[in-house]
Amino acid sequence: MFKKTQEIIKYLKNHGGLARFSSLLKAGFHPDSLAAVEKEGKITRITRGVYQLVNYDIGPYPDFVIASIQAKKGVICLLSALAFHEATNEIPHSVHMAIPQGAHANRIKYPPVKFYRFSPKVWQAGIEEREMGTYKIKVYNLAKTIADCFKFRNKIGIDVAREALKVAVAEKHIKPKEIMYYAKICRVDNIVKPILESML
Repeated sequence: MFKKTQEIIKYLKNHGGLARFSSLLKAGFHPDSLAAVEKEGKITRITRGVYQLVNYDIGPYPDFVIASIQAKKGVICLLSALAFHEATNEIPHSVHMAIPQGAHANRIKYPPVKFYRFSPKVWQAGIEEREMGTYKIKVYNLAKTIADCFKFRNKIGIDVAREALKVAVAEKHIKPKEIMYYAKICRVDNIVKPILESML
């Protein structure tokens, strides 16, 4: 069993300290072996179908990684994306994720996730892939996130969107024309334009 334990630990280390149950099975590990290693306290099941190596640092945004593993089409958006880009003081209580309209929203027990349904055109615009250790998460770039915040201003608050717009232009050096490009896609250009103009 010691050899099997070492193999499971090595596999998880090579995969950023996290792995889906299905991936572990595909790699040839038996459920009984996983249960035994979990009993030893070497790995823990953080949520249904996801195992983590105990005391392994998976980076500064573990919740984003864990949520992304469970929602393949999910893109970090709105307040979570603002926090990722350091463009807000708001602390989201759940991971905000965008999925395309019509896509199935996986039931995620941990971390808490709030899904937002975007039209296909809005969903696919402005996606960036960022590496978190050996994992990649999808997150909207800051200009697109600003446009999304204005689109969902009734959900997150117009003041949060305005403040993020100020930070984006003044501190993050995002070009107004880039913000307007995404504002048009999100159909909020008539709202964003006068606010931008008053700042310039």
